[in-house]
Amino acid sequence: MPRARDRDQCPGALQVHRAADGALVRVRLPGGMITARQWAVLADVSSRFGSAVLELTARGNIQIRGITHTQAVAGALAEAGLLPSATHERVRNIVASPLSGRVGGRADVRRWVAELDAALQAEPTLTDLPGRFWFSIDDGRGDVSGLAADLGVHVGDDGVALLLAGRDTGIRLEIDDVVLTLVGLAARFVAVRGKAWRVIELADVSVLLPGVELAAAKFPVVLRPPVGWLPQDDGRIALGAAVPLGVLTTRVAEVLAAIEAPLVVTPWRSVLVCDLDEATADAALRVLAPSSLVFDENSPWLSVSACTGSPGCARSAADVRADAAASLGGDSGVHRHFVGCERACGSPPAGEVLVATADGYRLLPGRRRQSTS
Repeated sequence: MPRARDRDQCPGALQVHRAADGALVRVRLPGGMITARQWAVLADVSSRFGSAVLELTARGNIQIRGITHTQAVAGALAEAGLLPSATHERVRNIVASPLSGRVGGRADVRRWVAELDAALQAEPTLTDLPGRFWFSIDDGRGDVSGLAADLGVHVGDDGVALLLAGRDTGIRLEIDDVVLTLVGLAARFVAVRGKAWRVIELADVSVLLPGVELAAAKFPVVLRPPVGWLPQDDGRIALGAAVPLGVLTTRVAEVLAAIEAPLVVTPWRSVLVCDLDEATADAALRVLAPSSLVFDENSPWLSVSACTGSPGCARSAADVRADAAASLGGDSGVHRHFVGCERACGSPPAGEVLVATADGYRLLPGRRRQSTS
């Protein structure tokens, strides 16, 4: 279906969304990376000016709902370094392998994340890049390439593969060309997109790369986050904590900030607390385990997700989060995402999407079932 608008209304920290429960701010975290001090600022502004909840999104970003003073929130975010560009804040959509440089992987891609973020902000034409357009940087372990971002790279045995809409183009890039290529293709998309917001909405992707033939096979979709005690390659420890339905109270967020360690928000609505010595990791786990966070890789919470639903979203036909939580009694072996309307916000690229209706839930057609195991 062709878009009616050439510009999407995807929220940011300055362009807020007016939801049923008030103003909504979305804070971009390139690569999901955030310092403990910045995390504490998010918890503080949500407590003072919002719903006292942080929402983790499927792109590794943070949402704060029910904002009562948008200017105060924007000012606090800017002061904390979470709003480095007023003109390009919505285009800083970058997911990357969350454990890169710490656990496994073929390369440490954190440098590319920082360089791509800076390059996106430096390109004037990218102010017109839709807020839903995003980039993926996979360090070769295959965790984020399957999310089918618009543009991406995947480190392989034969070099750095260039991806379009999650498919291999057959093009291999030199390391020094990765960021330049991604920014150039994003600028090309702006020039040719018409009313398309995503690469998959283009009538022909060859307008971006003439003569390209995309691989028929997609990268496998990862649906579960790394959780629990995660030994890093340098001998330190990372703690992986899933956040049920992506909803984190500021009380728990403040405890995470108090650990004073680097954090990474993953695309699976979880948090990594990184670079801990064993004693600190053990103490942190003892404090956090009784909270709402999930450290068990067998928890049923890892097999279910949901959009905001009622009462926060006026379009929703049900309180989908409550219904998702109530569904935990049985294990279908398939990831289930509950949504309140046909827009199916936050849906993963595989699994079942259950759409709320006046008569209950129905399965969104055309979704591929994928086991959560």
